[in-house]
Parts: sequence; structure tokens; C-alpha cells
Amino acid sequence: MYLVCGEALFDVFMTPAGSARNRLTLEAIAGGSPFNVAVGLARLGTPCALFTGISSDPMGQQLRQVLKEEGVEGRYLVPFDAPTTLAMVALNADGVPSYSFRGEGCADRLPNDKHLGSLGDEVRGIHVGSYSLVTTPIADTLLELVRRESGRRLISLDPNIRLNVEPDVQRWRERIEAFAERAHLIKVSDEDLALLYPGEAPERIAQRWLSGGSELVLLTRGAAGAQLFSRQHGELHETAHRITLCDTVGAGDSFQAALLSHLHAHQLDSPAALTTLTQEQARALLAFAVKAAAITCSRRGPDLPHRYEFA
Repeated sequence: MYLVCGEALFDVFMTPAGSARNRLTLEAIAGGSPFNVAVGLARLGTPCALFTGISSDPMGQQLRQVLKEEGVEGRYLVPFDAPTTLAMVALNADGVPSYSFRGEGCADRLPNDKHLGSLGDEVRGIHVGSYSLVTTPIADTLLELVRRESGRRLISLDPNIRLNVEPDVQRWRERIEAFAERAHLIKVSDEDLALLYPGEAPERIAQRWLSGGSELVLLTRGAAGAQLFSRQHGELHETAHRITLCDTVGAGDSFQAALLSHLHAHQLDSPAALTTLTQEQARALLAFAVKAAAITCSRRGPDLPHRYEFA
């Protein structure tokens, strides 16, 4: 089982309400990058749980119900009498989202060390990412968890930077490097690396993370496909699928969930097993993740694929 850690919220999509300039049409969809990864894993038949703060308000109750219906284990959900985060989403003409967050003091940021004790042997991997890496107290809780468990369980990291939550790039850089020191697998977009390290070649950053202890670094490049960097097998590339693009919301989360699910399905979901990955297995892993992202990009919002869609 994977323990996915981080935010749970509602993405609120905003579109003009016809010709009425003083109105917007709003559509709210359960989301948040870690929330999406957990749902994506469950849809792919991979056992998982989500560690996050869940509001007792109606939106929080809805998030809890979605997780239950999707098959995500709920024992690590922490209830709080605090609001649910809202991410306001606007799409440009190419379907690329921009976000603004209403999240200060909200439930998903509040878990601390006392809310997460010892993990059972059924937890084989831990995934962390997005703004929960930088918003306290959950950021400190997750860093301590990763430091404590990296010798025993597979650690996966996706920076998924949100400067409109925390605008200090230096803080993002420091926190991501701290998590990367203990991560066995890092998935990152070229956009995130451009924000973190402007002017530095993504390949150079990937190689630095590999030399620091990571076994695999996956770099997503949107329509240009994705790359896999491996200590053992060098650099591999997979082209993007040709699709009718709806939007890219949730594409990175689909990619991430597919990576972890594929490793689980092939009994490679441990630090030791990851070092035995063959080049053929690495190519299959990358191809599976790229296909998952393409399926999500072909439909509206973070609607991650089910296992049957890969037949």
C-alpha cells in the first residue's frame, strides 16, 4: 500500500456565463495533487491511503465520501473544524490552468506530528508533493516522516510548485532539496524546474538528484513527452500521445499515479527493488505513465484513468 500525503481541496473552474459580464459559471471538482494521486492509484487497482486534514464542513464531508467511493483507505484522514481549501482555476486557450488559492488556515495544512504515528508494514511506499511541502505545520510533519522512513520504504516526490500559495522561490528550493535528499523517485515537470532553477538545464538537475541518492528522476515536458533518468540506464525518452486536448489539469498527477501503480504491479515498490529495474522495465514504466497522462488530457479536469482504459 502507498501512503499519499498532502492536500485535499476543491478545484473551482471559472468560465464566463454567456454574455453577462457580471456573472461567472463555477464548477467545483474534488482535487489537490496528492488527493488526485491517491484516487488515481485506487482507479488503477493499487492499494493506497491518503494522509491529510479533512474539514468537518460540507465540502470536507464530500471529499471524504469521494475517497471512500473511489476505494482510498480513510484511516489516515485527520478531521479538523477548519475550512476546506478552494483552488480557483482559469484555463487559457490551450487548456493550461492558472490557479489562485483560498487556503490560509484550512484543514489540509494543519496535521502535525501527533496525527501520524508509526506506520504498519503494509505501507510500502510514501508519496509527497505540492504545496504541502512548504505550508506548515504539515510541511514539517511530512519532512520528518520522510527522513524517518526513507531507509525502510519507497519515497516518491513531486514538487508541483504553486507560487500563488507560497511565492518565495527560495523556500520552495530549500524544501524540495530537503525532500529530494531522501527520495528514491522524483517526478518533476520542466515548468517546475524553470521556476526553481531558471537558466539551468533540466538534465543537469536530474543528474544532480541521481548523484545525491535518487534512483529515478522522471521529467515531464507536456506535448514534448517525458524523459526518464536512471542511475543504471542513463536517459530514456517517450513521445507524447496524439490526442484531442481538453485541458492539462491532473495530467501530472495521472503520470505520478501510473508510475507508482506500475512499480507496485511489478513488485518494484521498495528502495531495494527499484535498484533492480531493467532497461526494458524502465521503458515500460515510462510508456505507461505517458499514456495515463494522455487519457487525462483528453477530458475535462482531473479525471484520472481506470485500469480498464489501458486494455
